Amino acid sequence: MKAISKSLIILLIFFLLTDLSTAAIKSFKIRSDNRPLIIFGKFGFTATGFLSIAISNVSVTSTGSPYDPSRIGFFLVWDLTPNQLRLELQQSPGFCVRDSILMFDSPLFTFSEITDTYSLLNKSYDVTHPDQYSLFVVNCNPESFVTMDVRIEAYNIYDGTTKDYLSAGLTQLPSLYFIISLIYINFLAIWIRVCFKNQRSVHRIHLLMGALLTMQAVSMFCNAEERRHVKATGTPQGWDVMFYVFHFVNNVLLFTVIMLIGAGWSYLKPFLQKKEIIFLIIMIPVQVLGSVAFIVNDVSHVTGVFSKERVTWSQVSTWTDAICWCAVFYPIVWWLKEPLKTDEKYGRHLSLFIRFYLLVVSYLWLPKICVFALEILVDYRNLWVFSATEEIGSLVFYLVMFYMFRPVEKMSIKFIKSEYEEATKMAKDEDYELLTLKLETW
Repeated sequence: MKAISKSLIILLIFFLLTDLSTAAIKSFKIRSDNRPLIIFGKFGFTATGFLSIAISNVSVTSTGSPYDPSRIGFFLVWDLTPNQLRLELQQSPGFCVRDSILMFDSPLFTFSEITDTYSLLNKSYDVTHPDQYSLFVVNCNPESFVTMDVRIEAYNIYDGTTKDYLSAGLTQLPSLYFIISLIYINFLAIWIRVCFKNQRSVHRIHLLMGALLTMQAVSMFCNAEERRHVKATGTPQGWDVMFYVFHFVNNVLLFTVIMLIGAGWSYLKPFLQKKEIIFLIIMIPVQVLGSVAFIVNDVSHVTGVFSKERVTWSQVSTWTDAICWCAVFYPIVWWLKEPLKTDEKYGRHLSLFIRFYLLVVSYLWLPKICVFALEILVDYRNLWVFSATEEIGSLVFYLVMFYMFRPVEKMSIKFIKSEYEEATKMAKDEDYELLTLKLETW
């Protein structure tokens, strides 16, 4: 627990010291970078889109021959173009991106327009062709290192005057997340009512499940507020920090609840076995690392600059997530094997935990399959459908899991009654056999 507390403190300090901007107004610094392709991000424009780029403190140092400023510039192209360019770079390391057949359009501007390294170059563009575009810098001088401060502002104009800083297809997210947060708040109220109504059957796991619902509702509300502020002003105004904190706690708590339910803790047995405690002590810090990696990767994604560190954190997030969710099944498998070896009364709940196992598997794979299918079918103007599908899948998972393990006194009474009926039946069968034996003897 001390290790987990230290991890939480370190994470909080990281949030306070890091710019977690998910805004359409982005400011960042590039220092001594010689990558041939620097991707700043993508944005979905409508027919009334607007893009502004401001660069300052520009300097280019060359370790070889003098660089050609016309071979360094900003490009705005169709969204899939950067992926195709990276593929060409991998196949031909010395290839100049500027000479690709995919770059048939002229750049937004090149460094040949910069007259003074300390002056501010500000360019504005009206995007009249609706599509999802990627913005990036091309450097075809391999021995040149670029340093500059960049500020990017992108938005769409609705009703002639209203600015929307969210990408086209994501403008519905504030309303979506707010509605989902209200659903979780009502869900929490119903859960509290059920717990009070069946106080004799409430266990510690039910209190932990209530805390999970609370974190989920708060996380969704912070996400809605973050998106709302970005949509109106272009910056999250601190709501991104709150969202990442509660999202982190919610992920760790969800993993812990699933592990404890799978182990049967509090619901069927008051204490965890030693091997289960050791398993939790090992896996919870791994889940903490995975959540931190996800957040760092998400931060680097929304701020726009594609870096080697982002690739590393993305791999860490993927592997830790896979390890944690595979580990979820081990306590469940332990418990499924134990009932038949220890006590027959636990076998009555065997089907319940088998259904829970199938539920967890469905929660892990079905939403991902649906999102993969939607990526092929859905247009960029309906990207909110991805988030809606993911959140609806999570909500269904929560509803089914909480219903399966709700505190209900009737279930206990039914269990005792069935035990009594079985014992009575066995007694009657014994009396009948005894009477038959006596008659045969007579």
